[in-house]
Amino acid sequence: MRKSLLALLVAAAVGPVVTPALAQDKTVNLKVSLWVPPAHPLVPATKAWAEDIEKASGGTIKVTVFPSEQLGKAFDHYDMARDGIADVTYVNPGYQPGRFPIAAAGQLPFTFSDGKKGTLALNEWYHKYAPTEMKDTKLCFAFIHDPGALHGKKKIVLPNDLNGVKVRPAQSTIGEMVKMFGGTNVQASAPESRDAIERGVADEITFPWGSIFLFGIDKVVKYHMDVPLYSTVFTYNMNLAKYNSMSDAQKKVIDAHCSPEWASKVTDPWTDFEANGRTKMKALEGHEVYQLTADQLTEWKKAVKPLRDSWAEAVKKAGGDAAKIDADLQATLKKFEAGI
Repeated sequence: MRKSLLALLVAAAVGPVVTPALAQDKTVNLKVSLWVPPAHPLVPATKAWAEDIEKASGGTIKVTVFPSEQLGKAFDHYDMARDGIADVTYVNPGYQPGRFPIAAAGQLPFTFSDGKKGTLALNEWYHKYAPTEMKDTKLCFAFIHDPGALHGKKKIVLPNDLNGVKVRPAQSTIGEMVKMFGGTNVQASAPESRDAIERGVADEITFPWGSIFLFGIDKVVKYHMDVPLYSTVFTYNMNLAKYNSMSDAQKKVIDAHCSPEWASKVTDPWTDFEANGRTKMKALEGHEVYQLTADQLTEWKKAVKPLRDSWAEAVKKAGGDAAKIDADLQATLKKFEAGI
């Protein structure tokens, strides 16, 4: 009898303290919108995140994940979170050039060397600035994909090789780089990119390695520059009204799932997927994966310096202290050993 009582007391002690409050809460339904297809690693990882939210909330928060642009186009996902078209959305801030100048620091070429460490660094750094830059939504977490490269129909070795070339850039900063080197930008979301190259609208694309296969782009490109050229900043954003409508206990569950740990859990499978794509591409017949010499890499790094200057100017125009923000980013990259 005493053993049974002791067991019950122990169970009560380690049980979730919010359960009584959650049991009284009204059910909240969350729509999560992703613009990638179901086969993308973010989709099952986000579903696991959603299931854990439901479990932690005692079933009072119901989460449904909608992939493949079911609720709206990729370019619109920040506004969809702001306006409540969806409750949580997968955002590429670079799809709207100039709107999020601070976040764009994470999009500068040759910033990140590693997707996992880079996500931890970016998430910690950007959480300090999102309340200003993304004030009309709640930032859940920020992350990057494993560094991507330049892929295309032509072998690009030096910056000047982009002169006259039509490039689908992954984000706005890479778009500026293309223009700076005399190329032409072709705007297309990830799901539209293969068609753009196939029809000759674009010649080259900056893209992470695994996703080249996922979106079928391997069928329309041949050459692949083997260098961590860039990463793209992504965020999961939540509608403020929906968050504020929740009980304190439910907010606590959401906050616990907008953590660095969950940023890694949701995005690490994608990082592994992209990194494995590079290995797969090297073994693929009919494709050339080529490295740059030390001198060529130095020339690229020197050539992209004006992009950092442009970023600083954009931040200043928005009222930010670019030098301080950049120093903060560099310190955070060093802390997580995520820089190049």
